[in-house]
Amino acid sequence: MEFRVDNGRAISGRCRVPGDKSISHRAVMLAALADGESRFEGFLAGADTLATAAAFRAMGVAIDGPHEGVLTVRGVGLGGLRPPAGPLDMGNAGTGMRLLAGLMAGQPFGVTLVGDASLSRRPMRRVMAPLRQMGADITAAEGDTPPLTLRPAADLRGIDYVLPMASAQVKSCLLLAGLYAGGRTCVTEPAPTRDHTERMLAAFGRPVQRDGARVCIEGGREPLRAVRFAIPGDISSAAFPLVAALIAAHGEVLIENVGINPTRTGILDILRAMGADIALENPREAGAEPVADIRARSSALRGIHVPEHLVPLAIDEFPAIAVAAACAQGETLITGAEELRVKESDRIAAIANGLAALGVAVQALPDGLRITGGDMRGGVVDSHGDHRIAMAFSLAGLRATGPVHIRDCINVGTSFPGYVELMRGLGLPIEVA
Repeated sequence: MEFRVDNGRAISGRCRVPGDKSISHRAVMLAALADGESRFEGFLAGADTLATAAAFRAMGVAIDGPHEGVLTVRGVGLGGLRPPAGPLDMGNAGTGMRLLAGLMAGQPFGVTLVGDASLSRRPMRRVMAPLRQMGADITAAEGDTPPLTLRPAADLRGIDYVLPMASAQVKSCLLLAGLYAGGRTCVTEPAPTRDHTERMLAAFGRPVQRDGARVCIEGGREPLRAVRFAIPGDISSAAFPLVAALIAAHGEVLIENVGINPTRTGILDILRAMGADIALENPREAGAEPVADIRARSSALRGIHVPEHLVPLAIDEFPAIAVAAACAQGETLITGAEELRVKESDRIAAIANGLAALGVAVQALPDGLRITGGDMRGGVVDSHGDHRIAMAFSLAGLRATGPVHIRDCINVGTSFPGYVELMRGLGLPIEVA
């Protein structure tokens, strides 16, 4: 699949983006292990989250839907999962694989987790090392990449682990393994990361203890209780109509029902520092998460040095931020973002190559990017199969002097089903080939 975006000048309207991917993954996992029936509205029906749901169906969990965004899960309890008939295919879902590795570490049966070609290149050492410290029996392919094979552990035990790099996926993996471990499992973060796992564990009746940068969970078989709540729109998906409105010659959008968890709103802080006209309207609570409507208007952006403390709070949004930086006056410097090297693609290289193909002055750094804003020409961009790279560069058509072609866009459906239709409805002249 390829995208072609012709020159567009105006973006306007109101929209709702799909449910939060991070929350949808975690909702399925904890609901499967709860006692009773859980029900979620706004569940993301993307390829990644559907892979996680399919994995639990393969282990004997009855899951109905999603039907019009509603997913019902009849939990089997902490000890109720059954051995699957074969490997669990996580597709492109790095979050699904890393979090599931933590849950599978404490099961009385073995399992193999596999993924597509992209996921099979992503490093798993960061979860394997601490899980082994907990006593997990886990192996991987050469280079510590998937497939991951977990065998029953004789004695899973809690540990006190200091993350060498801020990562919500590693933190969450260990907290979920801690449900099955003896004693207390603690994780200390070098910088704050998204806290959906902690919030959701509390909603299911297993609160975690936080002391500054350290978060802990007690092991034991105290049951999880079923829940019902609405999953807010994903701010990582909202990033695309948001940036489109900011960089368009004439732009104003209202994105309704977006999760504004403070561990996820780095993109709002970064863009506001660049001069973006962004307002939060109708703030409220939905389940365990804060929600608001986001209004964005055309803005004269300026380059900044992105504060490093905001980087983990916007790690998935940097492809869109980079396109905004290419439309800003002056230089934008992003550092401390080496995590971008090990996403669905090497996002630092993919962003740099894509911007260069459109005539933007850009330098790839070991841990970030240096982008000098200016005119963009049309051109061809390779997304390397990365959904966020594909969507980000589709926005460039709003400022490029010629058509922008983006290759290898099929994976957009992993996080944002209906992306083309939604953006077309706001005025982006995007076509699919």
